[in-house]
Amino acid sequence: MLDFGSLLLATALSGACLSGTLLAIWLTARQARFVFTMAVGILLLVVHVIGFWQYGRNASPWLGQVTLALLVAGFFVILCSTAQYLERGWHRMAAGPVLAAVVVITAATAAGYDGLGFVLAYSTVTALLVVITAMFWAAGEYDRRILAAVTLLAGSAAVSFTLCALVLVLEGQWSLGTVPKNWAEDLNTAVVVACMTALGALTISLHHLRTQRQLTVQTLTDPLTGLLNRRALTMFHRDTRFGPSMALAMFDFDHFKRTNDVFGHAAGDTVLQRFADVVRSHAQDGVECFRLGGEEFAVVMSGVAPDEAHEILRAIGAAFGAEIVATKLGPLRSTVSVGVCFGDEAVTSLDEMLLAADAALYAAKRSGRNRAVTADTTGGATTYEPARLFA
Repeated sequence: MLDFGSLLLATALSGACLSGTLLAIWLTARQARFVFTMAVGILLLVVHVIGFWQYGRNASPWLGQVTLALLVAGFFVILCSTAQYLERGWHRMAAGPVLAAVVVITAATAAGYDGLGFVLAYSTVTALLVVITAMFWAAGEYDRRILAAVTLLAGSAAVSFTLCALVLVLEGQWSLGTVPKNWAEDLNTAVVVACMTALGALTISLHHLRTQRQLTVQTLTDPLTGLLNRRALTMFHRDTRFGPSMALAMFDFDHFKRTNDVFGHAAGDTVLQRFADVVRSHAQDGVECFRLGGEEFAVVMSGVAPDEAHEILRAIGAAFGAEIVATKLGPLRSTVSVGVCFGDEAVTSLDEMLLAADAALYAAKRSGRNRAVTADTTGGATTYEPARLFA
């Protein structure tokens, strides 16, 4: 059976291997900073465990101070890793109190009250673990299974550290001269081994989850405008039944080839980005925007009456027509033509909606551009509001 010292060294070895694994993952994905930070946090805990073991053999005050400081620092760095993953700034607010706690712990240990130092260190770690759990729950958008895993992991560790502190307080062990030795410490060592392993597995899982999410975003997002792309339109609406309260509009820039030829492709890209900004600014509940490719865009509207849909389209066209792009050849102003199709019992599929809206769009081009044309789902296309979108 392993003695306490051997168990500590086994814990340190396991943590060192885990830290190395996380560092190897980070080297292949440098953008995953939270993985690197987690590896550093676990490494600090490994050094703490080694110091804790050595303190039990030679309880010098400076070693006690360093050991307890490493314990708090390790969990604070793990908090920083959590903040990086969740993109929250809570670790900045915690930095001051943690630093103050380390100063008090160091002073107590230096004065010979290493037992009090352990109590304060365990209490600080418990607080950090509670904050980590709260950060995940506050994020809100994560799978309940992930939240349950984090809660179980951080909660178990927090309870074990709380018990360690509570035993020292109840027994009045303010000056130890060695490492604490009681049932709570034995339990804490076992819990820390399990939690450290689970923490590494959770970090790797979160890394894979974020990577998958980023790949999905990249696959479904147009890199120039930040709008959803044609693939996203197909994915989200290939099975949609377009009823009377839905509409699909297609936008195409007027004379965009001439814009690129005269003003340059950089100016053309700026025009595309400006249009995307305008569409986003007019988006509301039930309005989704997509870039189909080139200068073609689509807007899907749900839960809107025809008059409301046309008002949205007119607002987009007018706002974009008022946009001015500064170029070396002078100010550039562009307009769009729009074809819109409303769903009904006869036109239900996405492909049929796109075909009808595309036919209406070219009718708008033929009738003078800078205007909206409504598709006639019986086969033709009738002009709605022949006045131009932007005067």
